[in-house]
Amino acid sequence: MSATAQIPKATRALVLRKSTRATKPVYHDAVLEQLPIPELKPGQVLHWIRKGLYPGIGFGSVLGGDGAGQVVASADENDALLQKRVFLVPMRGWERDPDAPESHFYILGGGKTSPLGTFTQYVVVERDQVIPTPEHLDDVHAAAWPIGAVTAVGAMWHCIDRATMVNGHVKAGDNVLITGIGGGVALIALQLCVARGANVYVTSGSQDKIRKAVELGAIGGVSYKADDWPAQLAALLKKNGASSLSVVVDAGGGDIMGKTSGVLKAGGRVVVFGMHAAPKVTMTMREVLKNQKLLAGPARRDRLLARHRIVPVVSDVLDELESAARGFAILERGEHFGKVVIRIAPVAPAAAASDSPGPTAKVFPAKL
Repeated sequence: MSATAQIPKATRALVLRKSTRATKPVYHDAVLEQLPIPELKPGQVLHWIRKGLYPGIGFGSVLGGDGAGQVVASADENDALLQKRVFLVPMRGWERDPDAPESHFYILGGGKTSPLGTFTQYVVVERDQVIPTPEHLDDVHAAAWPIGAVTAVGAMWHCIDRATMVNGHVKAGDNVLITGIGGGVALIALQLCVARGANVYVTSGSQDKIRKAVELGAIGGVSYKADDWPAQLAALLKKNGASSLSVVVDAGGGDIMGKTSGVLKAGGRVVVFGMHAAPKVTMTMREVLKNQKLLAGPARRDRLLARHRIVPVVSDVLDELESAARGFAILERGEHFGKVVIRIAPVAPAAAASDSPGPTAKVFPAKL
């Protein structure tokens, strides 16, 4: 496609709309709508989203923070990105500083700051906000990388780069615990730590997920549903010739410091990137005296993806935006092991070029 020929005029997208139903908990609506595509400005490209993933919410904004596909148009008819496979940079405001965002930081999709989201057929973005997809990945797996990588690589780097790499300083031979294995971020952290040469242990409420983590390179795991899981973990470490952990990568929060303090070495690090268990993390003088550190954080360390030929784990692939309700249900039930991806088929030229905004197609309750 040239810079101007056959540029679509409209795109179908999942838009967040405020629910009028008086229910608790509140489930707002993900509405499938047809939206106009703005005219391309210098420095912008039109990205056809082939695959997308779900991430203060902003009503009227398009959902989705992860996306991969192809550049199909550009304001520059000689743009080298035309027809190239790319994935989107999933955040804004963090480009260079390894310690913290330089400006207001936000993730794409469903937010107040930006209406830009990836649950759509097409999206207009600045050309420096797309990254070429490594040859070893198809679009489904490329779409499973961006947000999880920002967080997981962050958890590892202080671990290889940012949460694992920046904040955790993970290196070869380290013993690392990743809690709640099965989610996209935890699985990317597992893959990066294994690629780094670390010994990875996991927790999960599912023995099947622990088994799958071992298949990906983990040493073993314990069920966090057991009251004595810290003692079970200590026994598992001892069984494998280890006495302590160097790093804990956690998405739960709550009493993670207290539960892991006994097996975390003096000077060890706990990197928390979520608060699923509780909206706070308890830290006592015991951890301070052992020089154990609590770190938080999500840069773009996408070179790791190609260097280690990482293939993100995909749990389910759903066809078309109409399948979004199934995706929300899978996530709500916790059935996934990896990312849930929406695959979007090519649009016929006549339909893509239509000026008609079209009617709203479907409304899906979305817990946001």
